[in-house]
Amino acid sequence: MLKRAFVAHDPGRIRLRFASRAVLGIGLAVALCGAAGHSLVAAITGGLAALLALFTVTDPTVRGQATTTALLPVVGLPVLTLAAVLHDVPVARDLAFLAVVGAGVYARRWGPRGHSLGVFAFMAYFSAQFLHTVPGQLPELYAAVLLSLLASSLVRFGAWCYERRITAPATVGLPAGATGLRRITTRQAVQATLGAGFALAVGQLLSDQRWYWAVGATWWVFVATTSRGETVVRGFRRFLGTVLGIGLGFAVAVPLHHEPVVAAVVVAVGVFGIFYTAAVSYTWMMLAVTVMASMLYGLLGVLDAGLLVLRVTETGAGALGAVLAVLFVLPVTTHSVTEAWVERALRCVHTCTAEAAARLAGSEDADPPRHVAELEAILGRVRLSLAPLVHPLNPVRARKARARQVLALLDDCAREVRGLASVAADPEASHDARLAAACWRVESAVEALTAPGRPARTPLGAGNPAHAGETEPALAHLHGLERALAELAAPLHSPPRAPLAAA
Repeated sequence: MLKRAFVAHDPGRIRLRFASRAVLGIGLAVALCGAAGHSLVAAITGGLAALLALFTVTDPTVRGQATTTALLPVVGLPVLTLAAVLHDVPVARDLAFLAVVGAGVYARRWGPRGHSLGVFAFMAYFSAQFLHTVPGQLPELYAAVLLSLLASSLVRFGAWCYERRITAPATVGLPAGATGLRRITTRQAVQATLGAGFALAVGQLLSDQRWYWAVGATWWVFVATTSRGETVVRGFRRFLGTVLGIGLGFAVAVPLHHEPVVAAVVVAVGVFGIFYTAAVSYTWMMLAVTVMASMLYGLLGVLDAGLLVLRVTETGAGALGAVLAVLFVLPVTTHSVTEAWVERALRCVHTCTAEAAARLAGSEDADPPRHVAELEAILGRVRLSLAPLVHPLNPVRARKARARQVLALLDDCAREVRGLASVAADPEASHDARLAAACWRVESAVEALTAPGRPARTPLGAGNPAHAGETEPALAHLHGLERALAELAAPLHSPPRAPLAAA
């Protein structure tokens, strides 16, 4: 797990850039808050705003990212005001918190921008509980948030806007259909609200001061998940990361939080760890979050061993609330979501193949690399949806083996498609009638996989004495692609719990 988080392949050093820029942006924000004479509470509020702006804003274009960043205070400051005004009215405060949870999850239906604004609104309310914000502090907090967003934006869009020099990663919405985006976000809004209600009640039984930790755990378990299986796995990983982080907190934060320089270094390392590991390991990201939060509590003068233990129990309550909600309230099954993502991946494979063939035929409008990037993004969502099935704790071996086989074969398809796109990019490559025939067979194979019962055309090699190694590179990639698609029929069209040998 440690190797996967820190030695994972990092194309273009994107994760390294992402994490390094975050440290600079948040560091500048906090430094400017200090230079402006803001209190520690205001500096923490501003630093959190900068962190969220750099972490959650994921629009596909730089212009879109700038627009979303500008909208963050429009959403966040009214929510912060609401939380401060209701600070001494517990019942209204709790009901408003649950409403913010539901609205924040519901906003995911509007894509990356809705997701970012929903997260920022939730965290504005959460931070008010974390810092016990009252109305008298609001002017200073407004100024700190605006100053910090400006500072982080100067780093992101000015000093180090590396997105302008690289191809933006493709973003994909959820597949349309019976389990499309609108239906799923509505279900999840209900699930998150009820799960947060459970977490709030249990959290307040555990502590009348730190109950919001349980609500926060429920919220973050729902972020970036779709099915009940994904949510259960994410809940387990959040709890595990918190436990590991608490253990490290005992070793680092408890003895060293009185040293301001050391505390600042640990917080900076925590920020780097959050951004660097987020894409590859939720467990290690949560470890970094927990260590950073422990050190912040130390700076606020309230850190002790009991507080760290309480954080574990509150996190457990929140994760349990999320799991109960997704299992029993309008559940979205892992199978339905996975099936939709796999079908979308297969159709993207066909699109990539058709674009590459058109490019080889001399079309200037064909753009295989763009569709290959989309395929990579879709496969990332396939891996996320299949994660519950390949998890070590999944007791159903047949489903685990089938899921692993599907992932391996889809990876084979992606490798062949990338190779085909690379060949098509060569200006010396020429079109061949056999390419068109092979592309037709790929289309037929995809249709057979996504619409069972439809006959497939003759595979490459059947009735053709040429082997892949003896054909041009493009045909070799198409041959490998057809083979992978043919082998996908067994795991995709057999009963989920049947042994693969019987498929």
